Amino acid sequence: MLYSKSAEYAIQAMIYLAEKNSPRPVMISEIATAYNIPQQFLAKIAQILVRHRLIIAIRGRNGGVKLERSAKQIYLNQVVQAVDGPPPEQEQCVIGLDYCSDEQPCPLHNEWSVIREQINKMLETENLEHLAKRVIEKRSAMRKLGIDDLVGAIKKD
Repeated sequence: MLYSKSAEYAIQAMIYLAEKNSPRPVMISEIATAYNIPQQFLAKIAQILVRHRLIIAIRGRNGGVKLERSAKQIYLNQVVQAVDGPPPEQEQCVIGLDYCSDEQPCPLHNEWSVIREQINKMLETENLEHLAKRVIEKRSAMRKLGIDDLVGAIKKD
């Protein structure tokens, strides 16, 4: 896995907020239900996102969370690093060997270094606005095909 389950949930929550694009806050329970994320777990993730100034938490009757700034200004690498921390100074071996470098490569080092670089570039260039638009387009296409009902039925089983 490229990042933790916590980072995956954080990305899903941030995309949801970008999708809603609402000036009013969204309840954590709404996001948790939409993506089938344990609510308490998502609440803890939200605290981390607040500390990293990616979202704002508003308390009270009409409270919830919303994006700190526009979805266009928030990139995936910011979300992943907020939850998982900064990348290690020395890249770890993809197959778990103790030592792996350009000088002493593991069997997959050359191939993996190219893939890792592509992933890093993607995380740095993909913003929430683009992702939310693509999620909306995907849902629309699924509805047209009648797949949305099928996916919902499968999740419930």
